[in-house]
Formats: sequence, C-alpha cells, structure tokens
Amino acid sequence: MIPVENLSFIAAPMVNQSDMPFRALTRKYGATLTYTQMLSADKLLNDQDYLEFHQRDLTRSADGIERPVVVQLCGNDPELVVKAGKKLQGYCDAIGDPLDLNLGCPQDHAREDHYGGYLLGRKDWPLIQDIVSSMSKLLSVPVSAKIRLCQNTPDTVNLGELLEASGASWVTLHARHVSAKRRRQGAADLHEVKRLKEKLRVPVISNGNVRTWDDLIENRKYTGADGCMVGETLLGNPCLFANVVPDPVRISLEYLEICKLHSETASLHAIQAHVRHFVEHQCVRRPWFQKFRKNLTHCDNVEDIEALLLTKVSRWRGKAGQVAIKDGDAATDTSDYEDDCSNEDASYVDPSLWQ
Repeated sequence: MIPVENLSFIAAPMVNQSDMPFRALTRKYGATLTYTQMLSADKLLNDQDYLEFHQRDLTRSADGIERPVVVQLCGNDPELVVKAGKKLQGYCDAIGDPLDLNLGCPQDHAREDHYGGYLLGRKDWPLIQDIVSSMSKLLSVPVSAKIRLCQNTPDTVNLGELLEASGASWVTLHARHVSAKRRRQGAADLHEVKRLKEKLRVPVISNGNVRTWDDLIENRKYTGADGCMVGETLLGNPCLFANVVPDPVRISLEYLEICKLHSETASLHAIQAHVRHFVEHQCVRRPWFQKFRKNLTHCDNVEDIEALLLTKVSRWRGKAGQVAIKDGDAATDTSDYEDDCSNEDASYVDPSLWQ
C-alpha cells in the first residue's frame, strides 16, 4: 500500500508528457508520487513495441527518485484491463506501486472507444464496478481510480462510494465535467472534492485550480483532501511542489541531462514539447519567443536543443555564456540568472494551463 504521505503532491498523468525523465524531474523538486501517461490495455496486449517501450520506461533508475510511480490504464473490458495490468504489475510490484484506472479522460478517442470519462454515466456503473473489482482482486498491487464530475454532479459522491466498495485504494477527483472540446471549461468545483472527502474512508485526491504554491495550500485547506494532483501547470514549472520558479533555460538543461542518461524513454517530440513549456511559462511575451519555437522544431536531437538554449536563447536573453547548471540543480541559486523572463512574466500563466 502506498503510504498516505506519498499522496501529498502528485504529478498527474499527461498524454505524451509523463515520460520517465519528466517524472524524475518533478520528483527531484517535491512531487511525492508520479503517474505514467494513460496506457491502452488493448495496445499493451497486442503491440509488442508499445509494451516494451513502457516496460523500459518503468525499469530505468534515476537514483531512486523515479519512484514511486503509478501506472495508469484505460479500457472498458474487465478481462483485458486485468491482463494488461498483469503485464506491468511485475515491474510495479517490485517497487510497491499501484495501478490506476482512468475514468476521467475527456478526449475524442476516449469517447469513440467508450472509456475514460465516457464511463461516468450511471448506465456504465456496473461495468466500472466490475473493472475495479476485478483489478483489485486479481492484481498483486493496489488499485486506484481517477474520475471527473458526473453529468449529474451529486452523483459523483455516489460513484466515489461505489469505487471505494469495489476496492479502490484511493480516488482522485478532477472536479470538472467531461468536455472533449474544452478539457478545463471553467474553474474546478472544489466543493465537490470536499463532499467526496467527507463521505469516503479511503484517501481522496483533489485535482483542479492549482497554478501556484499558495493554490496548493488553499486547495487542501478547503477540501480537506489527502493530497493534490497537478497536471499541465507542472509542464511550465516542474518545481511547483518545491515552491520555486526556476530559470527556464537551466531547468530545460537539467531535463535534457536526464534524457541523455535515459535515452529511448522519451520521444524527440515529447522532449521538444517539455522544453517549449519550460521556456513559454516565463518568456511567452518576449519578442524572441516565436523565433525560439521555430528553431526548436528544427532540432534533430537533444544536443541540438542544448545548443539552441546555450547559444541563441541565451544571447536573446542577454545571458550568453552565463547560463549553466550549477551542481546539477536548476532550482537553487538563481540570483545570478535574473533576466527579462524572470520578473514581469514569472507570475504569468496562460489560462489554458489552469489545472
């Protein structure tokens, strides 16, 4: 069983963004638990390359900070979900990690294949109960579930109680309704997280409305939740859980160092996306930012991205030759690196990144 203290600060599962190097980076800077991206049960069983890639992702070691990690599965067939879980539970069981059933994904492919957030309607509750119960009984590791608000909002607590009775070790609530067009339409309804926490005996995790450290504190104070899960806000600031806003170039270089140490655990596309988010978080308003994005897309490997950061980006910022990782830590001793990105824009967060 995962200790409750490991549920305090959780890095959420994000499609093509929850790679091992990024998970390790967030763990270094305060995350107590991380998730893999949502993995397809069907592909784990029928695509050997897909299975081996994610097994490799789970077996790389980064001085122990890569764990604990939660493997998140999606599917709508209890037998297939359990079989897929058994493909990975050996890796998880060795480190005492749980598997999670995604019942919150709002994307079009989830709707088309009828899984994720599109299983929240009452007509599918027997199926949800069957899946969670089967996982809980037949897998050797704990099982949890991540949900969104039911269309009839008061039903959400009833669904949480059903998940608890079916064997879920904890429940995470992203307190927004499912919408394929706008994944974060409006603010999360934290009152519903509070209601769920008051009703369940198992731990409840709050997901939503976190952009800053103060938001984390207020969220847990209001909801009484056992922890907070944060997703896209971490893409801009992976040091959020350490209450630090790092230099964007230095944190990018630190991430790239982890990528080099653990090659073949993140695609070039994912690496480029992470570096873009790190820089965008603080520098999006700068006149050179669009040039940076264009140059980034033309990078063919990690070394090209490093060169871009250390030459052109540092020159655009007026810091040529000054930016480097000191002792491998990008989130400390930032006083020497104050620049045009770290003052006016440090508090700026694109509303589309609200969690």
